Amino acid sequence: MKTEVRGNGGSISLQNPSLFNTPLDPITGALKGCLGSLDGACIEKLLLHCASALENNDVTLAQQVMWVLNNVASTVGDTNQRLTAWFLRALISRASRVCPTSMNFNGGSMFQRRLMTVTELVGYVDLIPWHRFGFCASNGAIFKAVEGYGKVHILDFSITHCMQWPTLIDALAKRPEGPPSLRITVPSCRPQVPPLLNVSKEEVGHRLANFAKFRDVPFEFHVKDDDPCLSNETFATQFESLLTQLTRSQLDLRDDEALVINCQNWLRYLSDETKGNTTTVRDAFLDVIKGLNPRIVVVVDEDCDLSASSLSSRITTCFNYLWIPFDALETFLPKDSLQRLEYESDIGHKIENIVGFEGFRRTERLEPGVKLSQRINDAGFVSLPFCEDTINEVKSLLDEHASGWGMKKEEDMLVLTWKGHNSVFATAWTELED
Repeated sequence: MKTEVRGNGGSISLQNPSLFNTPLDPITGALKGCLGSLDGACIEKLLLHCASALENNDVTLAQQVMWVLNNVASTVGDTNQRLTAWFLRALISRASRVCPTSMNFNGGSMFQRRLMTVTELVGYVDLIPWHRFGFCASNGAIFKAVEGYGKVHILDFSITHCMQWPTLIDALAKRPEGPPSLRITVPSCRPQVPPLLNVSKEEVGHRLANFAKFRDVPFEFHVKDDDPCLSNETFATQFESLLTQLTRSQLDLRDDEALVINCQNWLRYLSDETKGNTTTVRDAFLDVIKGLNPRIVVVVDEDCDLSASSLSSRITTCFNYLWIPFDALETFLPKDSLQRLEYESDIGHKIENIVGFEGFRRTERLEPGVKLSQRINDAGFVSLPFCEDTINEVKSLLDEHASGWGMKKEEDMLVLTWKGHNSVFATAWTELED
């Protein structure tokens, strides 16, 4: 038997309808005034009450708070209601593991994650400047770093399926001295997170090659294959194996080419936990790429700290941070827009991982820009400032979007902002000279 989590629209399937039939006791009764409330502070308070109950294995209290949240949540409501719907789903998912008998959760998403076409992916990254900001800042830094080089090799660690590169290829084609030859190498393993594409990496490479040929840029594309025995293993296992293959010989690095390491929304998926006396995978990766002697390393990610072990801390940070894309979409897309619903569903996937899981299954482990920059600096890199041309290009990009988007500099880091709140950071690095 199923029931649905439903506010003013949108639903989550459950297999135990008694979940929201629990009457309010005096504790949650004090929160009853939040019913139908659109106030973010009140919703955050409810989420924290629920998190505390789950951490203390108090299923009854958790059910009661969820009952209140259920009356606020709506996937087709305003910003707070929509965000609440996804947090509620994540909390129910977590509760189903704390007490599976009382809360039997049907894990199917409210909106089925689907594979996008390349054309749909273009629209996805253009919707808000969440990804384009990083593309623009990184490409500007790369373009400047490879000036005077006739050969460029990019190792691309990214979740956006090479969407960054047509713009750079076009810029390289316009160099007064002529374009360099360009090689791009991508790993075959990738975190299984949105956006997902309906074509292979090889097909993506073929399309890039066609575009580069059209722009008269000599081009090669390579996929660094994993051990086929690991094809059914987790991304973490596959990547640890890949680390052993990131050598100059196996990557066919050449002395006369400028090596670029590109990390877009990637480092967060590398484990930041130590095992015994071993270093973290995140630090091991930085050590490996430093050993490759790159001309430049660019790192872009979301400017938020989701590394805390405390569920309550993660909920507070996550709620106040992921409000940003929900609010940005509210400014120009109707409430029932399918494009908006699908984009928010992808954010909901992230929320469920942050809130619903612990241990190795919690893969969303963001570090804020300042903290990650210190980690990179400790690994032996020194930051590079972005030039004025790149800053102006980023400003021009943001002019194409809603007025709430802005950019600021924090030392050598560029930060995308929404209504003054940090959203995404971009940094550029080179080796610290001995």
